Amino acid sequence: MNAIKATGLRRSYGDHEVLKGVDLNVPRGTVFSLLGANGAGKTTTVKILSTLIRADGGTAAVAGHDVARDPDAVRKAIGVTGQFSAVDNLLTGRENLKLMADLNHLGRAGGKVKVQSLLEQFDIADAADKPASTYSGGMRRRLDLAMTLVGSPQVIFLDEPTTGLDPRGRRAVWDIVRRIVAGGVTIFLTTQYLEEADELADRIAVLDRGRIVAEGTADELKRRIPGGHVLLQFNELRELESAARLIGSASRDGEALALRVPNDGSVRSLKALLDRLDQNAVEVESLSMHTPDLDDVFLALTGKPETVAHS
Repeated sequence: MNAIKATGLRRSYGDHEVLKGVDLNVPRGTVFSLLGANGAGKTTTVKILSTLIRADGGTAAVAGHDVARDPDAVRKAIGVTGQFSAVDNLLTGRENLKLMADLNHLGRAGGKVKVQSLLEQFDIADAADKPASTYSGGMRRRLDLAMTLVGSPQVIFLDEPTTGLDPRGRRAVWDIVRRIVAGGVTIFLTTQYLEEADELADRIAVLDRGRIVAEGTADELKRRIPGGHVLLQFNELRELESAARLIGSASRDGEALALRVPNDGSVRSLKALLDRLDQNAVEVESLSMHTPDLDDVFLALTGKPETVAHS
């Protein structure tokens, strides 16, 4: 059974149609990332799936429960971690978790065990009895994620989980997300960092103007986009001209003494190119490889810069 299944989701605000028939299938125990520019409909999609608003059309089920007919069951099965932390700064880390345990009716003994387990799992046990206001950004985000897990959700909606974190803090959160998923939880991720989706997501969907325009693994999406090339750099113009005549299909930059040669990024094609240059005594100063990344995919599919936060 899929953790999330949506068919033909539609939603309008006045005359503006935000979602125009969105279909989603998210397998259990995976990370699914929804990418889209500002206004594409990401947040609206998450709000419908997490029962915060109703769709105008279509159907959706989360953890096997229909979001329209059985929203209470959906709410019991999910956790939501927004871009802005839900941590109470006046409480300690332990008190924040205990509050969530009380709200989830875990009982005194069960709540105490759960809280301690999460403090250790998220590496905040040493700071458990300090006010959350003293925590670093990374610690606050770890505490926020721990609070989401108090209710043992089957599906977690993560909205911009690493916004504002430095690279080390971001990677720490990525490790936590991987551990959560390894425990069988499903993650529905929206992010403004395309590298984050590439790093974490089992499958990625690109949402543009209210429609899913592409879906697949990161590698599948990258293979759809042309643009892989080898950039050859030369010391002398005559070497550049010799290489350009030899290769033919390349584009040249005379001022930079560079040649851009289409290439699929494979070792075989790169070796064939270098062998051809060597056999014709063409000297190359340096080379660099470029293969399409998710930035290229996003730009090609949406025609927008990679501002994929909020919508």
